[in-house]
Amino acid sequence: MKKVLLIVSILMVAVVSTACINNLAVQDLNNKAKAFMEQGDYTQAIERLKSSIDLDPSIFETHYNLAVAYTKNEDYVNAVEQYQKALEIKPNDADVYYSLATAQNNLAVDMTQGKIRLNVDDSLYTVKPEDTDYDEKTELSEKEQQLVEEYKEAAIANYKKYLELEPNAQDKSEVEAQIQNIEAPLTQVEE
Repeated sequence: MKKVLLIVSILMVAVVSTACINNLAVQDLNNKAKAFMEQGDYTQAIERLKSSIDLDPSIFETHYNLAVAYTKNEDYVNAVEQYQKALEIKPNDADVYYSLATAQNNLAVDMTQGKIRLNVDDSLYTVKPEDTDYDEKTELSEKEQQLVEEYKEAAIANYKKYLELEPNAQDKSEVEAQIQNIEAPLTQVEE
């Protein structure tokens, strides 16, 4: 009986030690990512935050900060994905809804401008600047047009959710104006 108790105790110490080491590594990666963000080196911040998520995918702040880094790096496809993961962990965070809406709207704009296109497998990709003349009007496929509308509608819904969660938000009038700016072209399409 004493041997079993000793083995269980050793295993518990090992598990607790591993968890502590993991937490320290996650915190260290997040701190390094924060420093890179402050320097404007979003690529390095993204790498640190992705490594942190590999160690512990349950931390809200890591997903949110990764989404912010992607947003600042103008990678709205990955930003949207990370904001959605952050919402899975913390579903009533108003700031995430606002940030997600902004990323979705920016993604729709980039698609309209031809900066983001749809692959044959329905995944999105960024067009290399040398492969596109942004001065020319981009012809979107029917699927791309539908996706742009879906992102805009999702952005509107997420801005509204933000206002629902933050009814006295200081930026309420700006968010309402943004909703109207997104809605205007959508209602013209419907008419």
